[in-house]
Amino acid sequence: MTGARVVVLGGGGGIGSVATRTLASTDDADEVFVADLSLDAAQATVEAVADVRFTAVSVDVDDDDALASLLDGAALVVNCVGPFYRFGAPILSAAIDAGVDYVDVCDDLDATRAQLALSDRAAAAGVRALIGMGNSPGLANIFVCLCAELFLDEVTSAEIMHIHGGEADEGPAVLKHRIHAMTSDVPLFVDGEFVEVRQLEESGAAHVRNVDFHGVGTYPVYPYPHPETITLPTVFPGLRRATNLGVVFPLSYFGMTQELVGAGMAAEDTVEVPTPDGPVRVTPIDTMVALLRAERPRLLAEAGVTGPAGCLKVVVGGTKDAKEHIYECSLFSSTEGAGEGTGIPAGLGAILSLRGQLRGDPGVHPPEAIVPVTPLLDLAADVVSGGGLSSGNTLPLRLEHVGPDGSREEIPFSFGSSS
Repeated sequence: MTGARVVVLGGGGGIGSVATRTLASTDDADEVFVADLSLDAAQATVEAVADVRFTAVSVDVDDDDALASLLDGAALVVNCVGPFYRFGAPILSAAIDAGVDYVDVCDDLDATRAQLALSDRAAAAGVRALIGMGNSPGLANIFVCLCAELFLDEVTSAEIMHIHGGEADEGPAVLKHRIHAMTSDVPLFVDGEFVEVRQLEESGAAHVRNVDFHGVGTYPVYPYPHPETITLPTVFPGLRRATNLGVVFPLSYFGMTQELVGAGMAAEDTVEVPTPDGPVRVTPIDTMVALLRAERPRLLAEAGVTGPAGCLKVVVGGTKDAKEHIYECSLFSSTEGAGEGTGIPAGLGAILSLRGQLRGDPGVHPPEAIVPVTPLLDLAADVVSGGGLSSGNTLPLRLEHVGPDGSREEIPFSFGSSS
């Protein structure tokens, strides 16, 4: 796409800045506006990129007129503004009104449902929206597609598990997403039917299990309301099971969040608190977020966490020649966390959009519906190896096969490999 102007919303944040760096690694965009509520944060991203095509701008996405003006004339908007249960559907709606293609990293289930409900409007406007193009969802969905295309005749199960922690900071949007996950219904697709559980209730406790995350360690994982469980069954008709389980380390930090949520601190209505200077009104969830951010450095230090790490593990089951097979895909890093794991896929999705390589008609789509596996893997190999986006020159991917007889083997595989 020539003359393409891209807008990155939330470009000053941990995820948006990485998506911006990913866009800077190719020449597909002619002009990129790095937009953030904080002009200083946007400017810091632009200075780090050091590319004349990139310009920092300030925008309040709650200001409809300002957002519409920014999107006017753009070819693509990459939305990294969270929490998505608040901002996902409104910003997508603004993109549709502006006739601008769209990519985001939405990982909230309710927001995904609201965005999918906009698909007819997007189609009528000729807008192609790729939602949930992060880690989980995003790469998790792509790993299922990879197994379907390369190894299996039919996919029957997809179990998605994720862990991260140790990032330099966690902003309010990240924490509010996690809190939202702890208070929301979680649909799990089990035996071909949806069952709803809650992370902090007995229904959710029944699905908690310990998982060995390659390169990170063994941790308990909990039901998460990420949207793969509702989108994968629409693309893979033979699917009988789809689950999403996650955790954040150190466990003392994750556990403190759970305890505060259990104590009622997730409430968003203000309450009156007496003080020596008279009563003041505070919002429990904002108080909790402030407390967690204040306590986090101590908890990381006590747990001996000195830097970010993470792992996405996707276990895909299915049949090949009428025999049962399992493939375990693990994308892991001992030096990078949620920013890189989510921002790089968003940037890759944006580049594929600019190149016209996304499949299907205009409308609102999850990754498994429109992202082509081989072009994505090839692009990832080129971008990561040449763009300085990870600590090494490849994305560390481990792929294991469990055969019908229970034997296990590691399959040599890397980004850029499609066979």
